[in-house]
Amino acid sequence: MAPLRKLDSLSRFFMKLYRGKHYETTPHTPLRLPLPECKVALITTAGFFLDGQEPFGNGDCSYREIPNSIQIQALINGHKSAAYDERGLETDPNLAFPLDRFKELETQGKVGSLNHRHFSFMGSITKPDRLITQFAPEVGRMLKTDGVDVAFLTPV
Repeated sequence: MAPLRKLDSLSRFFMKLYRGKHYETTPHTPLRLPLPECKVALITTAGFFLDGQEPFGNGDCSYREIPNSIQIQALINGHKSAAYDERGLETDPNLAFPLDRFKELETQGKVGSLNHRHFSFMGSITKPDRLITQFAPEVGRMLKTDGVDVAFLTPV
């Protein structure tokens, strides 16, 4: 994230007034298996999508499915914001969606296997109601159906 002083005046105003949501509880599920036996899925809020998928719109709470078989450079960065510098993601999408790194961990036996699909959401959602009530639970159900043990989230 860019320092507040480097943002334009409208972004600074928004950031000073924006109040994040506070939740009293956080769901926690202890790991039931050793990591080398777990099936892992990646989730990012970098707003990545693939050619042929609908780009994310402003305030878009939906998700895009990313197949495990993709080449990381095929990801399109849909998250544009004055609040952060996305040039690093353009060079190496692994910074926000570490698929290549997890494939290495899988080869090394440090994680059991990677799921056949992963998920990308848009970050900076100012009205997350549908994300919380519809889209995140939908992805959670798909991951459960896939037998995923661990979801690795890279927030942007």
